[in-house]
Amino acid sequence: VQLQAFGGGLVQAGGSLRLSCAVSGRTFSDLVMGWFRQAPGKEREFVAAVRWGAGSTYYGGSVKGRFSVSKDNNKNTVYLQMNSLKPEDTAVYYCAAASRLIVSSMNNERNYHSWGQGTLVTVSS
Repeated sequence: VQLQAFGGGLVQAGGSLRLSCAVSGRTFSDLVMGWFRQAPGKEREFVAAVRWGAGSTYYGGSVKGRFSVSKDNNKNTVYLQMNSLKPEDTAVYYCAAASRLIVSSMNNERNYHSWGQGTLVTVSS
């Protein structure tokens, strides 16, 4: 699959932003779509994931309760709705695709075989 992430930008703390990831190529029910982020000088961090078929969602601890991942199979698009943004959410956000992941493997970037180009989110204080 090929992925293209977009929707990043500059937002004030407490604000909201929605990222989109357009998915092209062959999709199948056991595809897992993940969102990761990487802040300057830090390692890439798992944000959220959604199963393409079942729609089950999973979140990293730092965003749980503030971010929401969803998908639209008809539009072949995955979304990351980000609310109550904080300056520490500033990062480049990437969407990624993996196949047949168990829950405990979803937060490991090495399990994802396809990556989008990343979109920058900047949260000002």
